[in-house]
Amino acid sequence: MKVNLNFTNKGKAAIENFNNEELLEIFARYSRTLMKKYDIQVTVPAEANSDIAANGYITLIADQVKCEIPAFFNELGRDIKVPLKKRLGTKVDNVFKTEVIE
Repeated sequence: MKVNLNFTNKGKAAIENFNNEELLEIFARYSRTLMKKYDIQVTVPAEANSDIAANGYITLIADQVKCEIPAFFNELGRDIKVPLKKRLGTKVDNVFKTEVIE
């Protein structure tokens, strides 16, 4: 299934401080870490995410989903705040909203 993570206004401001490759790596790395805890396979396709900041969202592909999607993406949202906060040097609130596209 295809999942779009639509960035909030604060999320958009935060991701503007990263290039596209950095964002792809951050989302892939934190997704891999969470896949150890949740029964889900997530990939971050580079071809579907050619300009994340301009689009205002990042697309992920979720397969073999045997967990609650909202729980996985809520935790991913909390984890993603860490590198964004480090780069900005300030608190970051909700970064994205999850939109499941089946």
